[in-house]
Parts: sequence; structure tokens; C-alpha cells
Amino acid sequence: FSISTYNKMWTDAQKDLDIQLQREREEFLQPEKDRVKVFKTLATSYIKYMQIFRNLETAHDQLVHQQKRAVIRQVLDGVIGRILEMKKEMVELENSEFHYIDNILEDLKLLPEDIEVPIPRYFIKEKLEVLQQREKILDQILLNTGLQIQKPLKAMPFEEAIKVIQVAERARQGRCRAAFMKQIYLEEKRERQTKLQVQMGPNPDDAATCIQKVWRGYIQHKKTVKMREEEMVFLGMSLPPHLKATSVSQMHAGQVNALQGEVQERHEENIKDKLRDMEGLNIKETLQDQIGQCFIECRHIIGKFPDYPPEEAGGSMAILSEKTPEQVAAELAAKEAMALQKKAQKEKKEKGGGKEKTKGKKPQKTGKKEEDEGWKMAPSNFLSIMEEGTSRYKAIWQNRDEGWDFLQDHDPELIKEEKREEVEEEIRVQVDELMQQKLENLRLAVDGEKSDKQKKGRKSEKVRAASLMSLVRRTIDSLYRELVEEGLLIKAKTVNLSDYVGEYSYLGTALRQADIEPVPSLADVRQLIALYAILPLGSQTVHEKAPVAKALLLAGPAGVGKKMLVHAICTETGANLFNLSASNIAGKYPGKNSLQMMLHMVLKVAKQLQPSVVWIGDTEKIFSKAVLKAEEEMNPKQLGKMLPKFLKALKPQDRVLLVGTTNRPFDANLKPFCKVYQKIILIPRPDYASRFGKYFNQVLWKHIILQNGGAITNLLNVSCLAKVSDGFTQGHIVRAVQAVLTELRLLQMTRKPLRTAEFMTSLARQDPVYKEEEETFK
Repeated sequence: FSISTYNKMWTDAQKDLDIQLQREREEFLQPEKDRVKVFKTLATSYIKYMQIFRNLETAHDQLVHQQKRAVIRQVLDGVIGRILEMKKEMVELENSEFHYIDNILEDLKLLPEDIEVPIPRYFIKEKLEVLQQREKILDQILLNTGLQIQKPLKAMPFEEAIKVIQVAERARQGRCRAAFMKQIYLEEKRERQTKLQVQMGPNPDDAATCIQKVWRGYIQHKKTVKMREEEMVFLGMSLPPHLKATSVSQMHAGQVNALQGEVQERHEENIKDKLRDMEGLNIKETLQDQIGQCFIECRHIIGKFPDYPPEEAGGSMAILSEKTPEQVAAELAAKEAMALQKKAQKEKKEKGGGKEKTKGKKPQKTGKKEEDEGWKMAPSNFLSIMEEGTSRYKAIWQNRDEGWDFLQDHDPELIKEEKREEVEEEIRVQVDELMQQKLENLRLAVDGEKSDKQKKGRKSEKVRAASLMSLVRRTIDSLYRELVEEGLLIKAKTVNLSDYVGEYSYLGTALRQADIEPVPSLADVRQLIALYAILPLGSQTVHEKAPVAKALLLAGPAGVGKKMLVHAICTETGANLFNLSASNIAGKYPGKNSLQMMLHMVLKVAKQLQPSVVWIGDTEKIFSKAVLKAEEEMNPKQLGKMLPKFLKALKPQDRVLLVGTTNRPFDANLKPFCKVYQKIILIPRPDYASRFGKYFNQVLWKHIILQNGGAITNLLNVSCLAKVSDGFTQGHIVRAVQAVLTELRLLQMTRKPLRTAEFMTSLARQDPVYKEEEETFK
């Protein structure tokens, strides 16, 4: 598609976003008591935001203009965060992670595919070089330690090599001699034919036959080429013609995008240097005059010079904010008073702990009041981000004439505005150092006082130095290498979330209306993984401001794809994968102190090389009620006791997710188990629609057979296989298909097509998931 197509897509998405924001201002301000109406409003907004998200993501990926992409990215992060906020409200309203909105989709004339969560492609594209470099380092460490074996090259004996060369040379000589003899034979045949033609004369029938032969051969050749192309498209080995054209255009767009990015970076550096040379002195003098004037005014009003704000509080930005000196002084005094109050509260807590229990009962009354008043939408952290991005779009891009901008080049004026702020920030840091010294000189000259800031700073520096000395001074590279060598940091398999095949449940709303809780579908599981794991890990802005879970539990029978989903999270976000399963850490870090050191190493590397996923397989073992005799030596319960502290050390800016997988959650001690895992996702076995699904694209049996090199023919009854495999998981189906499609069977495929009975026997050898086991998960 052309650039104008994606520009129009962006424009339409912005219009839809304006309408949605206006609708939210009208509907979400007043409290509502009708819970059904509230859920319908939330679900409709969720669907609208999902459509806007899809359009913005496509426009961001395909547009070449870097400055346009920056504006879209801001709005895109805001929309993702708002979707997560909507999801949180829906979960709290229904007390369920799974929602069934097929009736609302029907009213809006949409398909379930329209609310499938798209994975933004910039998660990987923006850091592709870093990920490739990290993968090379990981492969090299694994090869050096012997954890990954390189395929050995078979050495051929010298005599055998000579025989192979001799055979090839004799064959070549034989082909050359045969071609030479054929040429002599054809020349002799032509001579005989010319002699006959001279004697007999030209024949019109022979000429017509020759023309017909050439024409029919040409037509048949064209038909054969076309049939071959259609066959390759059908087998999935080639792209359709319309997709080939788009792929070529995408490759061209990618090349142009890379070039434009390089050109823009060079221009940005030049513009920044010019701004620093031309406007740097004026900015510096203006800042010094403003800060000096503020000092004099504060001295005149308060009677003494104010304390210079530290760098953490913003430095001179706190002084130069649009406030009067009285307001600045009042804020500083309020901060001191707050610090004193906090100290007093801590002392009270230490003295009397029993009073807190009586106070803890009060919030229940407020909850009742809220129920009486009705539901009201919680304040959002992303509305301001979306509104700011929308205003930037309207101010710069909405009415911009781009008729002559064929190359989609950058705008120098916009770069100047952005770089001016960076130059001001760099100069402000220098000015802060100068003005701090000037403030001390003024205090000495006017008041005859010395600031106690230096002394305090020295004390804090000593404390920090002492704490740093207690830690082991090791680089991230050495910690990374040790974790890889110990097998705690593993290589994630390349699996996309779309490979987790499964269909949407179309009876969810009908079953809930009949007071029957439906079993979640595989499409619902795929959606939750995208919302709770992939989107927060992929975007720093979303992770810092959205309601995010630090720990996620995937529970379900063996073979439903829990490990596959863990690897899919890492693939879609480019995350590191740490394996802290009880069986993997057994004997590697014995003792409580060693285990704490290992967790500290994992936390340090995971934070530094974020995003990261910490995976604990068979997580019920570290929360088990009783330790088995075979597991007494490694004592996995120690890790379970340390996990709350591990999660507490994670801050909003740390894109680290703890993922646990289990097929026996009922064996765990539920209180600490549920305290660690904030979100629990039940993964069921596939339903009939996912196993067969005649009218759907994502079907398990067809997908797995084609993936393993098989071919679907009329002799293979997929419907029968789907019916018979009721109760079996995806893992059972994969093993049954792999047992049938051996190398020998694949070679026989052309003359002996696949039959249904072949898969029946291999499937019958496995034990299904019985209803009693499935009921225990509910």
C-alpha cells in the first residue's frame, strides 16, 4: 500500500480516539448502579480501543517518517495502557479473568478476530541488533560450556574421497560423450530430412502441424507454471501474488526507513551542536539571572536565603517553575513537615502494633458507601498521554500539506524544538553547580552562615560506600556468564503467540445467562497472555503506569502448552529467560545464603538486561505442604519463602515478570501460593472448535499435520479425529502426529495418502485428561 493509505489509517484512528475520549468524559463521570449496563459500557470501550490500537500499530509499523512515528508511538502507548485499565475494571466487576462479549460483538457487527490483541512489532524491531548480539554471546557461552552441541562434521577417509571424485569424473565424461553422440545423430537426421524435402517438395500439412505443436506447447507451459504457483501457495511454500507485491514494497519501505533514520540522526546531531553554539550563552545567562533574582526575592520575603533544591527534586527546575517565591518556600517547608510526620508515624508503629488492627476495619464502611453510590471509573494514568499525543497530531500533522514530500523527509524545525529542550537541560545542570556555589558565597557574605549540605552529603556518601563495599563487585557480563554456565539463564525457543492455535468460544454469553460457568477457550488464554505479560514487558511507559502483575501463574493439565506460552512471551518481547525450577536449581546453590546470592544475581541481571522472564516450572513443589524424601536435599520450599522479597524488590520501572507453571496447583499450600502469584490463568484442554473448526483458519489437527510435513486429503477425516480426540491435549495430538509422520512415511505420501486409522492407533496408546482431573482445576 502507499504512504497515503497509512496516513489515512492514522487519521481515522485519531478521529475514532477523539470520539472515544469524548464519550468517556460523558459516560464515566457519573456513578452507575446497574452492573450489567456498566459492563456493557466497559466492554464496548474495550472493543473500540482495541480497534484503534490495531490501526495505530499498523500505521506506526508501515510509515517511514520518523517524526510521525514518534507521535503515533506516544498515542499507541497511551491506548495500550488504557486497554489494560479497562481490563482491570472488567475483572473487578465480574470477579473473573475471562469475559464473554459475543452479544456485544454481534451488535457491533464484528468478528472475534477483530478483538484479538495485536503484538506491536516495534517491541523487537527497535532493539533487533542488541538481541542478535546477545544471542550470539549466549550461543558462544553454551558451546564453550558444552551445554549446546554443534553438529559434528563427518570426516571422509582419503581413499573414499578419491573414489567419489573418480565416480563423479567418469559420470561427467559419460554425459559429455552422450551429448556429443546425440549431436552427431541429430545432424545426420537433419541432412536426411533436407534431402527428402528437396526431392518431395514442401507440404502445407506438415507446416500447420509444426505451428500447432509449438503453440500448444507454449500454452501448456503457461498453464503448468500457473498450476505450480497455485500449488506452492496452497502448500504454504510461496506467497500469493498480491502479498508478494506488498512484501516487496515493505522491503523497500524498510530500506528507506533505515536510511531516513540514519539521515535524521546525523541532522539531529548537527542541529543540536548549532543550537548549543548559537543559543547556549543566552540560555546560560538567562537561567543565572532568573535563579539569582529568585534568591534575592526569597531573602527579602522570608529573611534568609532558601536551600538549593537537590538534583533528585529537579534542581533549578523546582525554583523556575511558574510559582512565586512564597509558594516555593511554603513547598520546601511542607516537605520538611512531611518528613517529620513520617518519622513520628514510624515511631508510633514501632511502639503500638495493636492499634493498627482496629484501624484496619474502617475501610469496609467506605466500601459499602461506594456500593450505595454505584460504580465509578477509577482515575486513569493514560488519558493525559493520549490527549497530549492527540493535541500534537492536531497542531502539527492534521492540516499539514504533504503533497510534495515524496521522500517523507524529516522536518528540521520540529527537531530544533525537541533539541532546544535537551540543550537547556544540559546547560541547566552546569548552571546548578555554579549557582549552588554562588548561594553559599552569598550566605557567607550576607548572613555569615555555612550550609550543612556538604557535611550531610559526606555522611551519606560514606554510608553508600560502606554498603557498596559489602556487595560483591562483579560486572554484569561475569554474572551473565555464570548464570548461563549454571543453566539458570537458558535460550528461549522461537515460538510466536499466534502459534498457540485455538478458537473463540461462541457459547460463553448463553451459558452464563443460564447460570453455567463456561470453560475458557484457547483464544481467551492467548488474549490474557498478551494483556498481562507481553504488552507490559514490551513497553516501558505501559509497565510504569499501567496496572501490572509482577507474577503470573499458568495452571492446567500436562500437555496444554504452558511452557510454549512462556517461550512465546520471551519471543514476542525479546526477553531473557531464567529457569528457576526446583529440578534445575537442585545442587547448584546449596544452603540459604547461596540461594539468596543466586536470587540476587538473577535480579541484578534481569533488571539490567530487561525485559526478563523468571520461569519456575512445577511451582507447586516450592509451596508444597510436605517435602518428599527424594527432594529433601534440595529443599525447594526455601525458594518459596524468598519469592515475596524478590517481588518486593521489583519497582514499576523494572520490566521483570515471574511466571510459574503447574499441573498440580492443589498440592500447594494455598495461602503463600496465592500471595506470590497475583494472576492465575487456567489453561483448559482444547474444545471441538479448536480441534476441528471446519470454517476456521486456526485448527489443531490440520495445523500440526501440515507443520510436520503431512498433506490433507479426502481420505483423511479430520472431523472424526477431532471427535475421537475429545479429552486429549495439544501435547497428545503432537505426539500422535509425530509418531505417524516418520521420514519413511513422508516419502510414501505421494503414492499412499494419510488415512484416519493411522492416527487412531498412536492416539489410543496415550492416557487422556479425565473429567475428575479437570474438575479439580475448577
